Amino acid sequence: MKYVVMKSRDIRENLATEQYLMNNKNFDEPLVLFYIEGPCIIVGRNQNTLEEINHDFVKENNITVTRRLSGGGAVYQDLGNLCFSFVVNSDDSNFGDFKSFTQPIIDALHQMGATSAEVSGRNDLLVDGKKFSGNAMYSKNGKTFSHGTISYNVDLDVLTKALHVNEDKIKSKGIKSIRSRVTNLNSYLDSNYQGLTTEEFRDLLLPKLFEKNDISEIKKHEYVVTPEDQVEINKLLDQYYKNWDWVYGKSPKFTLKQRKHFDMGTIDVRMNIANGMINDIKIFGDFFGSQSVSDIEEALNGTKFETDDVSSVLDNFNLDDYFKGIDKQDILKLVTP
Repeated sequence: MKYVVMKSRDIRENLATEQYLMNNKNFDEPLVLFYIEGPCIIVGRNQNTLEEINHDFVKENNITVTRRLSGGGAVYQDLGNLCFSFVVNSDDSNFGDFKSFTQPIIDALHQMGATSAEVSGRNDLLVDGKKFSGNAMYSKNGKTFSHGTISYNVDLDVLTKALHVNEDKIKSKGIKSIRSRVTNLNSYLDSNYQGLTTEEFRDLLLPKLFEKNDISEIKKHEYVVTPEDQVEINKLLDQYYKNWDWVYGKSPKFTLKQRKHFDMGTIDVRMNIANGMINDIKIFGDFFGSQSVSDIEEALNGTKFETDDVSSVLDNFNLDDYFKGIDKQDILKLVTP
């Protein structure tokens, strides 16, 4: 396994680096990335950004907002959070299998004293029943990355003010608020792993993934981003993560909105209906899929707003590639009268 420790504290540059390394570097072994960033919100690929954030609070507090390539929900991070990402060769069977990617992190945290840490639900890591990590996944051109957060010592008060979480999602988890659902990991670790900087925590966690005790023992496995790499990373930074259209997108006004939360994610369908035909359909949500939902949006545009017609269009797709773990009939009900 190779590893990269990113020096930037800008989430946008770190996501661009992750994308570049996945798509342009062919390692003979898995790659693990670690990165830390200043206050920011990262929305999932299919989400409506303005509906996921407290815009006024975010602006007043200079919180960076960007969009990632992977699905899932919006997350808040600051310098008390550690991100990790595993990049591997794709296997159709491993998309959506978060446990296979996060188990090495869980095993390392057990060694550090957080023995109640576990994988839960579709993509969360919990400790004593509270969430300290969310994870998402993306596949392209034979490669997959699975990345996640570790809230080591995040400002949870800011987190709850910066994010807007829909009530149906909170209710589905049987809790009263987002604040009651999340926690920091540091107090669950052995005393010698508490009170560290995030960088110190990272440097103690990372070697455990290699079954070593000190980061000096794994230096031969490190990949350092080159100046040539950085030129290409900067291009992705401008094309995606600093691009207003990518982050916020142009969303027309819709005449019809249908939304439902499932165990594997929320789907929020919006469309204009004119003369009995579907127009300007847009599908939002925190669902996962290995393929871009824009394929389905394009196919449905111009389709009669009738169950049989919509069903025929959906039959042309393997819907599990677009809405992992959500049944066709459930999707159909959201796109039909």
